[in-house]
Amino acid sequence: MFSELKFPVPWGHVAAKAWGPSEGHPVLCLHGWLDNANTFDKLIPLLPKGYYYVAMDFSGHGLSSHRPAGAPYHFLDYVTDVRRVAAALQWRRFTLMGHSMGGSVAGMVSKASFLHGVCDFCTWDNKGEKKEGTNSVGLGSQGSRSPSLTPSPGQQDEDITQGPAVLFFSCCFLSPQFCFLYPEMVDKLILLENLGFLLAPEDTEAWLESKRVVIDRLLSLEAKQQTPRARSPEAALERLLEANSHLTAEGGAVLLQRGATETPAGLVYNRDLRVRTQSREYFTVEQCVKLLQKIQDRVLIIVAHDGLLVPHKLDTRNQFVKALREAFDTTLKEHIQLVEVPGSHFVHLNEPEVVSGIISNFLTVQNARARL
Repeated sequence: MFSELKFPVPWGHVAAKAWGPSEGHPVLCLHGWLDNANTFDKLIPLLPKGYYYVAMDFSGHGLSSHRPAGAPYHFLDYVTDVRRVAAALQWRRFTLMGHSMGGSVAGMVSKASFLHGVCDFCTWDNKGEKKEGTNSVGLGSQGSRSPSLTPSPGQQDEDITQGPAVLFFSCCFLSPQFCFLYPEMVDKLILLENLGFLLAPEDTEAWLESKRVVIDRLLSLEAKQQTPRARSPEAALERLLEANSHLTAEGGAVLLQRGATETPAGLVYNRDLRVRTQSREYFTVEQCVKLLQKIQDRVLIIVAHDGLLVPHKLDTRNQFVKALREAFDTTLKEHIQLVEVPGSHFVHLNEPEVVSGIISNFLTVQNARARL
């Protein structure tokens, strides 16, 4: 069973749901772009009892209030959402678990807690059992993939028609952000289908254009003043699944329960259209290295074999990527745990039993470096 929570903010409230005893060790769970707290509905019941799991809806998502009229969604605003919730709960130290974009937000809090130089890379079967053989894999190239032109799993409506390359990274880089800024507040970091850094464009004009697009899209949305489209429950789910090839029908239905509101005309998606205009945080190679050097060894990264971040599928031809990887290999000595499992970008929702054992072990061992 879970309980619903609401945390007052100047523009309304941040919504959340909680499982477990409030006196248990706190775990804050952060969802992906255009998703909501329900993304953890199937996973959390399989995790260790005695912990207090709180899954929040970022502003403009799920049951949380939209930001005020005229206000854009900056990446750092999501980090602020996390800080507000932690303050409201009076948490001084807690575990962060983020999926996709939620993983990037979490990392900004302990900015150095999600990407250490060389990772212990393991492959797991669909029962959560570790397969024989372990390879050492550098994370530099993986954490700095050139933007994908494949629509992000978060794309949920026909009005999201531009910029999938931009939105891909918005999806995958939130959790580490909180860790970077407030490392003293995070004891462990769990990243689901998230690796961490979004590198600044090599070309200055490309960087300027990315900022211009954010402003132009926001103004365009304001000018259109679109009325949210209402759909039948069947059509709303169908549209969600069309835009999210990694979701199963069951998983989509779970997200839709919190991601849409019933009106006389039908279901209307809750997310704020302005979310797609969010401004992202970029880092240079040098900044990435300095941040990584501050990380403590308390990180678990899980990537799905058919997800968005499988190491051997990522592009390593970019010179920027190569430079970052070299810096990882030569400057950073500590290890993190990187685990590949069967499944898709939403493996934690579609097949939670595949990752629940791995996460449970990481949560319960005193030393985060304990081998899985």
